[in-house]
Amino acid sequence: MIGNTKPTLNQKYIRSIVKSAMLEDLSPHGDVTTQLIKSKKKFKAKIISNQKGIIGGLNFAKEAFKYFNKKINFITKTKDGRKINKGKVVATIVGNPKEILKSERVALNFLSLISGVATITNKFVSTVNGKSCRICCTRKTLPNLRLVQKYAVKLGGGLNHRYNLSDEILIKDNHIKTNGNIKKLVERAIKNNRKKKITVEVDNLNQLRKIIGLKFHRVLFDNMSLKNLRKGIKISNKFYETEASGGITLKNVRKIASTGVKRISVGQITHSAPAVDFKLEI
Repeated sequence: MIGNTKPTLNQKYIRSIVKSAMLEDLSPHGDVTTQLIKSKKKFKAKIISNQKGIIGGLNFAKEAFKYFNKKINFITKTKDGRKINKGKVVATIVGNPKEILKSERVALNFLSLISGVATITNKFVSTVNGKSCRICCTRKTLPNLRLVQKYAVKLGGGLNHRYNLSDEILIKDNHIKTNGNIKKLVERAIKNNRKKKITVEVDNLNQLRKIIGLKFHRVLFDNMSLKNLRKGIKISNKFYETEASGGITLKNVRKIASTGVKRISVGQITHSAPAVDFKLEI
């Protein structure tokens, strides 16, 4: 079956990525500040959002707080993917204060990152509401956190593009420059295709005309003017799914969606998403 190879963001993965983050924060000598605390009494803490957005990462936060004690009581007050307002309590934690404080920053960092990606994705999705296109992410993700960010994109209503280089064949400008002949490169991709989708990026209509009618799946219009984008979509619609990329912002995304393009890929929803601010109060 033609389609993406989708890695699974399961509890085992979440536990592994949280463990790595905790070890980063605790090495080499642990939390030298919480060692000063002698109280063994249980305290209740609240995680509060300092702004509105789309919540994401609650399972990561839970895993961080359970890192030292599996019996610590972590209670969610909402669910990943839901809208939250400023002042919303998203979770409560009951346990030893040393254990809570040692996990605080890692837990909040995951919440901020995942909620940030989900929130900006949702802004793009909402902006093109009513148009027949989807907002896609790219591989412009933080190293080793791609699964986390792509999960966040889905929470915000976006569509995941390739997870990795083996998911599909994506012929871009630098591939074309090194080969010298776009038509021959596409023909070679079709011949060697191992049931992978083939996407071809074009940045002008002349490139498109050279490959129109060849049996690939999607044409990606990169940094095209609205005028040329409309022309390219009109030429391509009979043959291919269409996608636009390059210079996409919240200010121009609706105009681009109005051309009839089926997908719009936006790098900034992962590579520079503003974090959502959370705080922990005991």
